[in-house]
Amino acid sequence: MIEHLDGAVIPTGFDVPVDPLRRAAHYTGEPGCIAEARHFAAHFLEQLRTEWCAEIGARADDEVLLVVSELVTNADRHSNGPYILDLEGTDAAVTVSVYDSSAALPLRFPKDPERVGRHGLEIVHALAAEVTAERVPVGKRVTATLRLGEG
Repeated sequence: MIEHLDGAVIPTGFDVPVDPLRRAAHYTGEPGCIAEARHFAAHFLEQLRTEWCAEIGARADDEVLLVVSELVTNADRHSNGPYILDLEGTDAAVTVSVYDSSAALPLRFPKDPERVGRHGLEIVHALAAEVTAERVPVGKRVTATLRLGEG
């Protein structure tokens, strides 16, 4: 926004776009990586609270950590190599992206309470406002966007 006083143009500082907070971490798939990814995401949420003054309740906090767990677990189980967790957030939403070396896109199974396991993507779809999976030059990226103000 620019204010005009007697013909003078004075920048107020509010016209500068604010970039979302973004952090990424690389994991090898060694034991403990999923727990490390959850810890990394919890730290990211604390940074979001501090730097963006984001009001993130306990439920939204748990949902983000659960989505991180599910997506990182899928990358850990189904790729033959390292994976990257990329987090981006504002005071309104958090986007969780996981890149891995497998080009096979994840399968979303129909709801079946009798099925044991394979509910991860179903959980992610239930919690996220948007979920996408796409091939990238080194494998695939699965992305889930969660709204922070809901729930």
